[in-house]
Amino acid sequence: MISRIFIVGGSLMLASGAVAQTATNAGSHNPAIKSSTAAHVAAPAAGANSFSENQARGRFAKAGYGTVSGLAKDKNGVWRGTATHGGKSVSVALDYKGNVSAR
Repeated sequence: MISRIFIVGGSLMLASGAVAQTATNAGSHNPAIKSSTAAHVAAPAAGANSFSENQARGRFAKAGYGTVSGLAKDKNGVWRGTATHGGKSVSVALDYKGNVSAR
């Protein structure tokens, strides 16, 4: 009888732990930073940007851009500047999610 109580009690504890993990691991559907790699997007998203200037330069370098100059954060929190890519000068931007765009 006592062993059945321990088995049932142990089963309930395991089941409740699985339910709790499912609920807490749901996470945000819109994380601030999606990954450590820079993604290319058509337009940067406005938002509070916590990247430092050096981190922004690193994101541009990871995305394949070189010689970043004139880098400044605009009123929408987007880092903007000029960089080279494929031997051409392009305008680049980095949003708060770490996404890179160029035109």
